[in-house]
Amino acid sequence: MNSLRVTEIFYSLQGEARTVGWPTVFVRLTGCPLRCVYCDTAYAFTGGERKSVAEILQEVGRYSPRYVCVTGGEPLAQPGCLVLLDALVGAGYEVSLETSGALDVSRVNPKVVKVLDLKTPGSGEEARNRYENLDYLDAKDQVKFVIMDETDYRWAKAKLKEQRLAERCEVLFSPAAGLKDPTELAEAILRDRLPVRFQVQLHKILWGERPGV
Repeated sequence: MNSLRVTEIFYSLQGEARTVGWPTVFVRLTGCPLRCVYCDTAYAFTGGERKSVAEILQEVGRYSPRYVCVTGGEPLAQPGCLVLLDALVGAGYEVSLETSGALDVSRVNPKVVKVLDLKTPGSGEEARNRYENLDYLDAKDQVKFVIMDETDYRWAKAKLKEQRLAERCEVLFSPAAGLKDPTELAEAILRDRLPVRFQVQLHKILWGERPGV
């Protein structure tokens, strides 16, 4: 519980969500039980190096960051993730957690910003969505939809209404990189007057698709 398998720890600009553009330390944990069609971090499925929570905190502290993002893989696949989140909050950082939403978020430190990815049909993992997680979201949290095609868009729009997501938290619509035309998605959001934030992955625009950014 006091050690985790870590794929990488790096300092970059946040590429997504509400803190996009802010210098952030990313702690990418190893392992994920999902296999989404559009996954861009398959290199984090296996391998990594086991580090204690104290070692992770020491490495994070070298950058003197304001923001820390714990991501994966699926970070909650490791029980020690909860301990790490508590430790990061206790150290005074503004902490976010990027999670697939397939695993229980009820025990996540309430000060952590949860960025929860609801899996669309196109992802191939729609059946893994754990909708009870939505009950643990509040105004600081975010729900993300990665949209591959028109079917995904219609599905996401229906979930937005059905789950009253915009009343719970901020909602993010993101085009799947290389699969969904960003302009097309932006125009659909405007046409349908959806209460969502359109986003693209800033880090890929700046540095391309590679680890450590």
